[in-house]
Amino acid sequence: MSPTPGASSEAKEAKRALRRSLLTARRARPAAEVRRLGPVFAEVAARLPELDAVRTVAAYVSVGGEPDTAPLVERWHARGVRVLLPVLLPDDDLDWAVYEGPGSLRDVRRAGRMTLREPAGPRLGPGAVTRAGAVLL
Repeated sequence: MSPTPGASSEAKEAKRALRRSLLTARRARPAAEVRRLGPVFAEVAARLPELDAVRTVAAYVSVGGEPDTAPLVERWHARGVRVLLPVLLPDDDLDWAVYEGPGSLRDVRRAGRMTLREPAGPRLGPGAVTRAGAVLL
């Protein structure tokens, strides 16, 4: 995600530094532990009373060494929750589209970057995330 528009250069650099720090910590986790976390996250989220009444969530499709978000995304989708997933724009901002099941994702290769899994459906605009009752980061 691009730094916040209008933010000071200090705030933008602080955001970049935090992101670098978090990515370094994530890469240090053993692969077996990372694989185990996806189903655990789904179970924990299923028990959060704050998410019981949520009808729209914004989430992401994990890649690389990230914990697998598919179990959680699938659980929400099966419950009838509208799941918004990001679509990376050329300027690194995010657009959003609705997840319609595993077959609705496509592999998108960005120049010089890893392949991302993005929803193939209609784009809802960058502001769609503001209509979500919960956001998974």
